[in-house]
Formats: sequence, C-alpha cells, structure tokens
Amino acid sequence: MLTNYILIQLNGQPFNCMPSLSLKDILSYLDFELDSVIIEYNSEIIQNSSLDDIILVSGDKVEVLTIVGGG
Repeated sequence: MLTNYILIQLNGQPFNCMPSLSLKDILSYLDFELDSVIIEYNSEIIQNSSLDDIILVSGDKVEVLTIVGGG
C-alpha cells in the first residue's frame, strides 16, 4: 500500500508528513513542549488553543520558537 505524503516547511526545512494531521498532532509527534513554544503558521502567530483546528496541507510553513529563560 502506498502512502501519499504532504510536504511542509518546518523551521525552514522540508518535512514530509501524513495528510490530514493537525498542527498539534505533528508538534506532539516531534515532542515539542507545547506550553513553552511559540508557533508561527504561514506567517501568523497561532494560539495553542487553535492547534487542533489547523489541518496541515502541502506547502504550509511552520516555525517553532522555543522560549528559553535565562539569568
């Protein structure tokens, strides 16, 4: 059985993933701590409460910015 993948840009790099995944699905799969990242989706900052509602399509651009504390 052949699986069709979609191609997105994740942090500036090409990334193949299954179609019909939500943004939250892919970020969870990649083990991002959702409470400590900022997500930019197609040049817009996305609230974490919206991650389930966004279904990825080919050509989407996702940037994940990690919040780091310092002292």
